[in-house]
Amino acid sequence: MGIIDKLNKDFESRVRLGIMSILMVNDWVDFTEMKTLLNITDGNLASHSSALEKAGYIEVKKEFVGKKPKTSYQVTDLGRAAFKEHLLYLEKLMKS
Repeated sequence: MGIIDKLNKDFESRVRLGIMSILMVNDWVDFTEMKTLLNITDGNLASHSSALEKAGYIEVKKEFVGKKPKTSYQVTDLGRAAFKEHLLYLEKLMKS
């Protein structure tokens, strides 16, 4: 098995890389801020964040602030470890 085979397929998308990168350095990030930082559509963020949540890499918190719904994201311990490993293999791939 080569280094490239060790890269995590869950992080192949540029949007998922972006979501994970932002969450690695921020505690909770809300939907609007994430969408703005990544310059993506609501649907794009919703589908990619849903896939990362199903994999157990991020936690999604839905709440109401006043009468408005608010969705926020946070990386999980599993997500942090998996993303660090992914970055490690990317580094190894670049050095090979």
